[in-house]
Amino acid sequence: MFPRPIQQSAPAVRWLYSIALPVALLLWLFPLLGVALTSLRPASDLAQGNYFGMPSGIAWENYVYIFTETPIGQYMVNSLWVTIPTVIGAVSLSLMTGFALAVYGFRGNILVFFMFVAGNFVPFQILMVPVRDMTLQLGMYDTWYGLALFHIAFQTGFCTLFMRNFIKALPYELIEAARVEGVVEWRIFWFIVLPLMRPAIAALSVLVFTFIWNDFFWATVLTQGVDSQPITAGLSSLNGQWIAQWHLVSAGSILAALPPVLMFFLMQKHFIAGLTLGAVK
Repeated sequence: MFPRPIQQSAPAVRWLYSIALPVALLLWLFPLLGVALTSLRPASDLAQGNYFGMPSGIAWENYVYIFTETPIGQYMVNSLWVTIPTVIGAVSLSLMTGFALAVYGFRGNILVFFMFVAGNFVPFQILMVPVRDMTLQLGMYDTWYGLALFHIAFQTGFCTLFMRNFIKALPYELIEAARVEGVVEWRIFWFIVLPLMRPAIAALSVLVFTFIWNDFFWATVLTQGVDSQPITAGLSSLNGQWIAQWHLVSAGSILAALPPVLMFFLMQKHFIAGLTLGAVK
């Protein structure tokens, strides 16, 4: 049922694995290495058509330029303003909705849970026009908080699915014992269930942070100004009006990728624990 550990496989399989793994890793990292190399190319290399060869020099000034001559710093601040409230809001709401759907067997429980799940299968391109019109009517178009509120609403469905299933796997006897002792429901949630949810909270926070930080579609649909656009939408402004400055776009892309990578490595232990907890009895 489960994959056999590679150490227990036949010698031929282990040999093939030892060759396939570094090849797959190189293929996976090749685009990232190409972007990193382009970010260090001088503009003269690209003007001469040197797109794939070794750069004639290391142009660290590309990174200095995008910080001093472009609004990339503001774009990254905008991304933080959108991403952090979204993570807090979506995870907090899903903790409460997941707790209610996992613990209380009220009539219509499955129907409500189905509505949360079904929302994840709606193609977001279908929502583009009505969501844009709604933000215009509410006066939230081209604002970071309008984009953050939409992300909270859209991510809560997936987060509720995650949290509900996680809480469902917790020992129900803990909740029953607390009720016998006369503990009220909100204290059960705060002092019993919530501490057990820390691995799940960490894992979900990393996932949502990565989803929202890397979002490009809604960032371009709901924002258009320097004061509100996240980094993913703002990277296009690094290109010149008449010429493509790919060395600057590549440098900006590397900087834009750093926060999710840093977030993952800081939360790696909790992230893996949250994803694997409950996988085995």
